[in-house]
Amino acid sequence: MFLTILCEDSNVCSHSQSLWYLSIAESMEATDVLNPALNYGIVVDCGSSGSRVFVYYWPPHNGNPHTLLDIRQMKDHDHKPVVKKIKPGISTLAKTPTKASDYLHPLLSFAAAHVPKNKHKETPLYILCTAGMRLLPESQQAAILEDLVTDVPLEFDFLFSSSHAEVISGKQEGVYAWIGINFVLGRFDHADEEDATVEVTTGSQNQRPISRRRTVGIMDMGGASLQIAYEVPSAITFNSPQEEEAGKSVLAEFNLGCDVEHTQHVYRVYVTTFLGFGGNMARQRYEDQLVNKTLSKNRFLTTQTGLSEDKPYLDPCLPLGLSDTVVRDNRTLYLRGQGDWARCQEAVQPFLGLHNGTMSPGGVYQAPINFSNSEFYGFSEFYYCMEDVLRIGGQYNSEKYSRAATDYCSTKWSTLKQRLDNQLFAQQADISRLKYQCFKSAWMYEVLHSGFRFPTDYPSLRTAQLVYDKEVQWTLGAILFKTRFLPLRDLQQETLRQSHSSWLRPSFVYNHHLFSLCILVVVLAILLYILRLRRIHQRELRQAEALDLLWVEEGEALLP
Repeated sequence: MFLTILCEDSNVCSHSQSLWYLSIAESMEATDVLNPALNYGIVVDCGSSGSRVFVYYWPPHNGNPHTLLDIRQMKDHDHKPVVKKIKPGISTLAKTPTKASDYLHPLLSFAAAHVPKNKHKETPLYILCTAGMRLLPESQQAAILEDLVTDVPLEFDFLFSSSHAEVISGKQEGVYAWIGINFVLGRFDHADEEDATVEVTTGSQNQRPISRRRTVGIMDMGGASLQIAYEVPSAITFNSPQEEEAGKSVLAEFNLGCDVEHTQHVYRVYVTTFLGFGGNMARQRYEDQLVNKTLSKNRFLTTQTGLSEDKPYLDPCLPLGLSDTVVRDNRTLYLRGQGDWARCQEAVQPFLGLHNGTMSPGGVYQAPINFSNSEFYGFSEFYYCMEDVLRIGGQYNSEKYSRAATDYCSTKWSTLKQRLDNQLFAQQADISRLKYQCFKSAWMYEVLHSGFRFPTDYPSLRTAQLVYDKEVQWTLGAILFKTRFLPLRDLQQETLRQSHSSWLRPSFVYNHHLFSLCILVVVLAILLYILRLRRIHQRELRQAEALDLLWVEEGEALLP
């Protein structure tokens, strides 16, 4: 599935498509490891279920201090991304932390085999641990990291220090994902005339607003959690100290530029994760409540709804006619799909835990969104809900989506299964997707419009699985952030070389003239010395001649 690019201006569209095809062509090429100008970087993502290593490369910086490094994922000679994964997660070594470096050895050996040997000493290595490690006590985290910092440099010559191995927060992970998506979409480039822009105010005093290219926000709904990240261009006014404290915990301000003195690339990003708000966990919470409520009601009623197949509980969030069961603590609840999407919306709304004011799902502070000048991408469940069975992935339209979801829920279960057998749905659609599509589509709608309060006529949300036909990992954003000062270092070195060479040229000329002058002085001194010797010699000759004459005259006087 390709990312849909909508263009109203044909010239702009042609330009965007040409850049897109160029990007695709470049991304398909094998990395030229014989090119001595290329630089490399390695990121290890130590996740909860396993660890993956990503190798990146970039050409020399273009010299513009306002642009980032052109970092790309390395491709092997078969044109495949240089990525390797191992299982289980590194957090399983909590009680044997001294095995951490041995655990990562296959990944680091894999990376070392792809990065040219002569580049190892200058190739930064970052080992970043996420969800699984966050759950461990700090002492166990520290023990694992200490083993890595101590033992990895003994076997590998990568640029690696204690600051390169860390457990990152969910907030950091969200920021890195946001950076990666916007980098791939080119939103950190300088704006052209046809690009949408925003006015950005930074924290600096007396700093005029900056007009720059509009970035995109991202929403990602997995099975267990929901995440949102977007730029907040304008300064925020908090209503109370408590709200300000809550806001600071979900706002990140950072400088992506290579010079901290310049504020052109200072970004203020709202990012937060809602645990339990993923599609599968939301359904589980919904089913838990169904079991508890139904069993409580049955204590006072004689109907005993849901306790047998012939008296099932009518679930508005299951497709029409579907029979299902929920088992909790050896208790079974029998369900029958009612296929009523409107009632399903009402049923799932309480699970958002909404609060009044500027609070989003779960009572977490939410920074304001300028819905008239913003753009969002929805990933994972946002895309699956629209594409897997509804087949309307891409540009989101709430009216079209509601209509498609309502039709799906009210379709008989037998018909839906027949459509699956006839391969009328997306290839990745399965029985589980068919069963819970009605619930998940309602949940996604309520999260978007009731939770995050997106207007139903919001025109700038796209759902996608890939960006430019490739999966964008948060590790790309991580290495972009970690290497943001490298362009300044390269520029300083180049400036030093140029100034040094420019100093050498006049100094050489100066020294050449000085040397010539010294030779001239020496020659003149020698000439003067010779002339002086000649004068002395001539004076001595004259004195000798005068003396001889005197002796002659005296001799003649003595003769008789």
